[in-house]
Amino acid sequence: MFIIETMKLDTLNSTANIFLILKGAASEMLTNTDLIELTEFRQQLHRHPELSGEEVETARTIISALKLISPTEIITKIGGHGVAAIFDSRVSGPTILFRAELDALPIEECNDIDWRSLIAGKSHACGHDGHMTILLALGRMIARNPISKGRIILMFQPSEETGSGAKAVIEDPKYNQIQADWAFAIHAKPGSPFGYVATCPGLINCASLGLIVKLTGKTAHAANPEDGISPTQAIAKLAPAIEALSQSRELNENFQLATITHIQIGDPSFGIAPGDGIIYITIRAARDEQVIMIEGSVRKLALLIAKEYGLDVEFVLSDIFAASINDQDAYQIAVNAMNAIGVLNGNLGLPMKASEDFGVFGKSAKAAMLCLGLGEKYPALHNPNYDFLDDLIPIGSAIFERIARDLLGTK
Repeated sequence: MFIIETMKLDTLNSTANIFLILKGAASEMLTNTDLIELTEFRQQLHRHPELSGEEVETARTIISALKLISPTEIITKIGGHGVAAIFDSRVSGPTILFRAELDALPIEECNDIDWRSLIAGKSHACGHDGHMTILLALGRMIARNPISKGRIILMFQPSEETGSGAKAVIEDPKYNQIQADWAFAIHAKPGSPFGYVATCPGLINCASLGLIVKLTGKTAHAANPEDGISPTQAIAKLAPAIEALSQSRELNENFQLATITHIQIGDPSFGIAPGDGIIYITIRAARDEQVIMIEGSVRKLALLIAKEYGLDVEFVLSDIFAASINDQDAYQIAVNAMNAIGVLNGNLGLPMKASEDFGVFGKSAKAAMLCLGLGEKYPALHNPNYDFLDDLIPIGSAIFERIARDLLGTK
């Protein structure tokens, strides 16, 4: 098993240093060659980002890499472009799912690095390239020293950024073959000390959804606005009413937040009085049912105000994320694994207001999300100068490997 000797976090600043403190059986260890190959693989993924629902080449690249480590089976096109690799001991036991994400973001990268995104307007600005590589590192270790019972699933999930991928995977009939008893995920986290893992039992990521409110009236000549039906006054009244639904900015059981992210009225013109308007709202809360309740309140407000001003109203839902809730048992297994190999951990910065698509897996399995620190001053996620730190690959894979061994043992 891996043993990571206790060191100050500020000494963990290079892949070489990390590798020196990872000690264990040679068959389980990532070699220097592994680390070089995995780093190159991660950077190649970074060069070729694909958005949610478009991850065709990313999935193909993952499948090719998986074939080299000969899992028992590879399931493709699950929940869209998802890929699942099964390592089956052929001995009765639990099934553990480790999840990574395939998709990137519609963000133009501004990093000056050799592996900068080659796709205009798209980048891996959330670290999913690194998460995928951590899973492949785990796969190498499992292939070299197989589990003694149960199964391991390496789940490469599509469409995480839109909140639709995990649900699509779970609802795909192919998922019946890999129904998990336990599920774990790692997400890189700027703002936490490098190599430190933040996790906690209970709420770790809020539930959220995006709601679009479309108001439609009638355009008119700007000289005769009275001939039209403008949404201007309705939006001016609706916007503060929506924001007033927010309660308790502190993240507790009463937390709820309605954030207006975009407003548009008419077209940019001096000659036309507007006849339509649109509002984008992100709704967040600590529980799934709270989000649904707030959404209902927004709809009621919009319908009342639209009627008052003679407007038609339409609603569109998007980016629906369930709350991510860490199961107590899964959390404790992860903490025990990290303590055993010397990875510093705690609940720094948790829970988070941001959302994560992993929560859906926790509805049918005992699940835990782990947030692996990139450094206190590291660029934020969804930032154009964000890039995953390759030094985290051996740390993340060591955590997953120990979780697997603690639950399933080795031959």
